[in-house]
Amino acid sequence: MADDTKQPGSDENKTPDASASDPSGEPQSPKIETASADAEKASIVEDAKARVAAVKESLAAKPTTPPPAGAPKPPVKKKEEGPKPTDASSHPLVQKLKGKFGEAIGEASEFVGQLSVIVSSDQIVSVCDFLRTDSETPFDYLSDLTCVHYPDRKQTPFEMVYNLYSIPANERVRLKVDISEEVESVTSVWPAANWLEREVFDLFGVHFNKHPDLRRLLLPMDWEGYPLRKDFPLEFIENAWTEKHLPEMTDVQLEQLHQRRAYGLEMLSVPQERVMRDIFRGGKEVMPKDK
Repeated sequence: MADDTKQPGSDENKTPDASASDPSGEPQSPKIETASADAEKASIVEDAKARVAAVKESLAAKPTTPPPAGAPKPPVKKKEEGPKPTDASSHPLVQKLKGKFGEAIGEASEFVGQLSVIVSSDQIVSVCDFLRTDSETPFDYLSDLTCVHYPDRKQTPFEMVYNLYSIPANERVRLKVDISEEVESVTSVWPAANWLEREVFDLFGVHFNKHPDLRRLLLPMDWEGYPLRKDFPLEFIENAWTEKHLPEMTDVQLEQLHQRRAYGLEMLSVPQERVMRDIFRGGKEVMPKDK
């Protein structure tokens, strides 16, 4: 009966809290370490806030004097200019060429280590042969041959460019020749100039005298005009080649063409060329041109 008299909320039912203290009565160490870490973080944050506040006060204390009226603005810092061509008339190779060919050698310039020499058109083959057989710097490799069109120059609208490289001496030189529409071929000096000169003839219309096989290289043989000239139109033009190879097609023929292409019977036919032809004939512009 004595057990029945105990109340549910009496002190006898309560168990001691083991987390409050260990048997020796000392508090546990994890709680002490956590509290010390929090206090350290709080002090670091307060120090940072104090430093920021000090910087703001120092900036606010500085007097701000507005510039006087009419004072000029500070100059804008210009960008550093890039390298510019320099005179190379004293270059050893230029001096050697002038000593050999005299007035046939024109101005010489050097740009970022690249030497360019202007040569008379009637001496280009002799100069190239001299450079190829030179004992000190034999330019035995024609790395490139190209052309530039200057339509504003009436007498010599084209400039031939010969990029030469000496494999033994690791030297480069660029020869430039101003011409009208023809120049002597250098295939006798470098046979590799064959296709390079054909490409220039095909796209610029420059004739190379004594070339062994001067004919078009990229465009059809019956093509009219030279596309890399600056006066060549950018839009579609009607000429004999387009009339011959792009005949008019009816809707039935166009449908038959699509069917043959679907079965892989005519893979090289391009009906889009005829579509573009109709667009240009109608006076429409596919994209606006620069005016």
